[in-house]
Amino acid sequence: MATMIPILETPLGCLHQADCLSVLATLESESIDLAFADPPFNLGKQYSSRIDDAKASHEYLEWCRGWLDAMVRVLKPGGSLFLWNLPKWSLPLGAFLGERLTFRHWIAVDIKYSLPIGGRLYPSHYALLYFVKGKRPAIFHPDRIPVPCCRHCGGELRDYGGYKDKMNPKGVNLADVWTDIPPVRHAKYKKRDANGLSLKLMDRIVAMASDPGSLIFDPFGGSGTTYVAAELTGRRWIGSELDCSSIIERFDALEADSAHLLEIQRDKNTLFRRSDLERRRKVGKPLSGNYRLAEIVGAECVCDSSSREQGDLFDVS
Repeated sequence: MATMIPILETPLGCLHQADCLSVLATLESESIDLAFADPPFNLGKQYSSRIDDAKASHEYLEWCRGWLDAMVRVLKPGGSLFLWNLPKWSLPLGAFLGERLTFRHWIAVDIKYSLPIGGRLYPSHYALLYFVKGKRPAIFHPDRIPVPCCRHCGGELRDYGGYKDKMNPKGVNLADVWTDIPPVRHAKYKKRDANGLSLKLMDRIVAMASDPGSLIFDPFGGSGTTYVAAELTGRRWIGSELDCSSIIERFDALEADSAHLLEIQRDKNTLFRRSDLERRRKVGKPLSGNYRLAEIVGAECVCDSSSREQGDLFDVS
């Protein structure tokens, strides 16, 4: 395999300012644990790299099939591939991948991505396609999420009835519809592209399908969210982008991302968010004593003895 000189290197990763197919050609077959792609959506957007984002439909799909084939080649047996795109393109590209990999999930991520269009339903979700190379994933440990609560009073939005004492103290099972991923409008990131990926989204994907030390590849770096999530959670990574200036700038100041990721991780794998419990306390509606809550120590959850004995009684996955 030919070698390339990266434009950015860190203790865990390397970034190449190059076309993704050129970078993929340098990677060994079956070397990647997790592949994630967020390509241009062919909407005629102007990119700093001046990539053609207004191809004819057949040309766009042919281009996508080229780098998807290469990503399948470099994926390890049991490795996971995630594709982020609009439903319009996810349908044919998902069919293409389904002939090469094993389909796991079509995850609908509830984020409105355009203005309402007359005569059509309001587009309000992105498709996150999840495939694995082989029959089953080598790594699969999805996060659990907190009970959805009212943002005003902290009360549960769903009545779990007599099952409260059987719920896992680390949270409820992750479903294939994600309604808790925010658009990138965090105050710390005012200069970032509004179409950039949410750090919460990438942390969830990275946590689900990789371990510390796993190797992650993302061919369309964008603002660098995949690489930031990998770097801050101890994963190795390889990336490419035609214009890497914004990614390099971001890596020069990772403190804000590190602090934001800590906030994200404190609110997962726990049955209730701290903020929701605080809201309940303020309005005088304490939590039902039937729930088995983990003792919260720093950013980790430590289950009490009864939790360890009963295990995942509410885990139906």
